[in-house]
Amino acid sequence: MKMALSFAKRIATAIPSIIGVVVVTFLLARALPGDAAAYYAGSSATPESIAQIRNALGLDRSLWFQFGDYTSRLLHGDLGTSLSSGQPVFQDLVTRLPVSIELTLCALVFAMLIGLPLGIAAATRPGKAIDHLCRIIVSVGAAFPTFFVALGLVYVFYFRLGIAPEPLGRLNDTYFSIPPTVTGLYLIDTLLAGDIQAFWASLSQLMLPSISLGLFALAPIARIARASMLASLSSDFCRTARAMGLSRARIVYGYGLRNAMLPVVNILGMVFSFLLGANVLVEQVFAWPGIGAYAVNAVITSDYAAVQGFVLMMAILYILLNLVVDLAAAAIDPRVRYDG
Repeated sequence: MKMALSFAKRIATAIPSIIGVVVVTFLLARALPGDAAAYYAGSSATPESIAQIRNALGLDRSLWFQFGDYTSRLLHGDLGTSLSSGQPVFQDLVTRLPVSIELTLCALVFAMLIGLPLGIAAATRPGKAIDHLCRIIVSVGAAFPTFFVALGLVYVFYFRLGIAPEPLGRLNDTYFSIPPTVTGLYLIDTLLAGDIQAFWASLSQLMLPSISLGLFALAPIARIARASMLASLSSDFCRTARAMGLSRARIVYGYGLRNAMLPVVNILGMVFSFLLGANVLVEQVFAWPGIGAYAVNAVITSDYAAVQGFVLMMAILYILLNLVVDLAAAAIDPRVRYDG
């Protein structure tokens, strides 16, 4: 009961944030350069036709009227229609969101598989070679931008070595059939369809973009894992465990690691939400049809509805991720109080 009440309180405190996001997004979308009516009318449009389209879209009304109309439609689940695709924004986002989530999850798994053991190994051997290697990898991973790493990987593994597939989307539909949409994640949908060849082809397409994005996430995960593990191993309960003669493995993994995981879990939620919104450049390099590429096209074409829908969706996802992180932190550490 206490957990449910605290969860309800956190949702209630998130409502003002969502309202603020709606207001700010609406104003920022109107501040985009260009004229949406002129873009929608085409290059050969006359001033009269542009004026008619502007009137049909309601762009000639006051901002108060436009905002009222937008919030009214938003309460009914209508995010508007994209001027670029001609489809409802909600449908575009639902179609493209699993594409970006699959890429972000693979990148996060790659970063965790490398960063977490690296940080733990560096903390258990401070000053040794593995500790210096961890610092070098963290510095390099944080220094290079994702698009530079992506272009470098494409040049080496596709252009020079020829061992990677062409960086053009999720799956080459010339040789492999697109799996029936169940989850929107090709790695899962191909397995559900029993198409093992398409699964491996989809996985190979994911390798380079996941590594490009995951190297950037590896740095904070390894850094936080090392720092929290050092603090945990130097704590009083670990010193007491050593004095009692417990084995090194039990001290490190039974006591130190569990207490060190709380900061790591907290950073994982932030890293995932950041990667989901910051994979724009990687999607552009690999022609990945995710929400990042959709948002870039919406900004270029002054597509107000698409921009507003994208930012609103990202804000809601970020709030939900924070709730999940809070619940995971409480499961790891009972000292975390829901009413705190």
